[in-house]
Amino acid sequence: MNNNLAKAKSLLSENGCTLAAVRGDEIITGTERGIKPLLELIDKGKSLSDYSAADKVVGMAAAYLYVLLDVRELYAKTISRKALSVLQEYHIPAEYDTLAEAIINRSGTGFCPMETAVINAKSPENALCLIRDKLKELSGK
Repeated sequence: MNNNLAKAKSLLSENGCTLAAVRGDEIITGTERGIKPLLELIDKGKSLSDYSAADKVVGMAAAYLYVLLDVRELYAKTISRKALSVLQEYHIPAEYDTLAEAIINRSGTGFCPMETAVINAKSPENALCLIRDKLKELSGK
């Protein structure tokens, strides 16, 4: 593990972050749940090129967003098998503590809606469109 990834993992466990990305002295953190911090980075036009990132939960939707953000490597406390497959397809090294069959929704009654939304995505760009459509649907707009 390189120093950037070690620092990102440390920030994740010690600072209550849900996301930490490190590139040398540059640090980006997020405290929101789900994919919101990743979408905010994309909306701001931010790249995670050469950043090492650590995240609490990485499902397929998050994996596709990390591909779009061009992250160098990723650590996840929990990652789904399909998310790991996406990262491998795009040659993003990933470490994890728990490999799950799928990410479960917050109420524990089924699959995460974002994971379900991108299950048939054809590309990271297509996944982003599917994510945005699902978010509009969930917000009632």
